[in-house]
Amino acid sequence: MEAMQAILTRRSIRRYTSETISEGMIKALLTAAMSAPAAHNERPWSFVVIQDRAVLDQVPAFHPYAAMLSQAPLAIAVCGDSQAQPGYWILDCAAATENLLIAAHALGLGAVWLGIYPREERIQGLRQLLGLPDRIIPLSLIALGYPAEIKPAVDRFDPQRVHYNHW
Repeated sequence: MEAMQAILTRRSIRRYTSETISEGMIKALLTAAMSAPAAHNERPWSFVVIQDRAVLDQVPAFHPYAAMLSQAPLAIAVCGDSQAQPGYWILDCAAATENLLIAAHALGLGAVWLGIYPREERIQGLRQLLGLPDRIIPLSLIALGYPAEIKPAVDRFDPQRVHYNHW
């Protein structure tokens, strides 16, 4: 899939088939995520690949919008090192999350971004569930699977939100 097509047609997918995602596909997703830009090339991200059904099923207990994980065969937690450049780990991990979402779509997968940071109950829930070190902060959790739903592309361009040279 061509890059612009992947960006313009990507949608949040919350229903998945039971088909598992191969290790090669997981590596491709993580390679895309790690290809994101990062301040000072610090690359403050770490990723936790979650395939264990028992772990996936525990997330909705502390994340109110994570019900789709009951169907998802996989989730990837995007985490940042709080000792990295102050504040920039958030931007860098958000860029990695977006790369992962676009790559998933381009590879024929469905995905949805579940926000973790800055909700303290979600941070602590995921930190405890995954055994994250204190300095590692989960930014997002991406539910992934082969889509069991199709959503049409939406034109989101809004010229009223564009300003040239000044407001």
